[in-house]
Amino acid sequence: MNDRLSRIKLLAMDIDGTLTDGAMIFFNGEQVKSFSVYDGLGIRLAVNYGLRIAWVTGNVSTSVSERARTLGVVDVYQGARFKSNAMRELMEQYGLSREDVAYIGDDLNDLPAFEVCGVSFAVDNAADEVKQRADVVTQKRGGKGAVREAIEAILRARGEWDTAVASFLEELSREDEEKKGPEAVA
Repeated sequence: MNDRLSRIKLLAMDIDGTLTDGAMIFFNGEQVKSFSVYDGLGIRLAVNYGLRIAWVTGNVSTSVSERARTLGVVDVYQGARFKSNAMRELMEQYGLSREDVAYIGDDLNDLPAFEVCGVSFAVDNAADEVKQRADVVTQKRGGKGAVREAIEAILRARGEWDTAVASFLEELSREDEEKKGPEAVA
């Protein structure tokens, strides 16, 4: 599996039940979602280290757009009833082959996306049919770190996890020094 994971250049994912725990909360007519900070940090590491991230969801929510913006995710497909079409569009847009793309999902509507990708991940709490067809089933549940687990597996297979973490920590250190200002350094 490491050979296949090492080829991945794009990880696409479902939102509800994969990047969130699947709960749908409505507040003042708006769909509000709860995102895991563990998954968020994993996505930042991926984006900062050259693993392209795409979100593909059948729903439409401004909270999805806002979270994507804060994490630097530029490929966001909302209202995507046919997720395999979104996957094909991404592959064409970036000149990627099937072997360059992975997808992580949790429910039956994710199965067509599995069919067009080189590696498919199912979250631990995915529907049985999804787990049976997945190449990898995460140990973590959707919305509870499963996406980060997949990102870490891909970056480790590419030999980039340790460097990505070190780069992230250096960035944090630089930001901390910049916030202190010149008078704090003296």
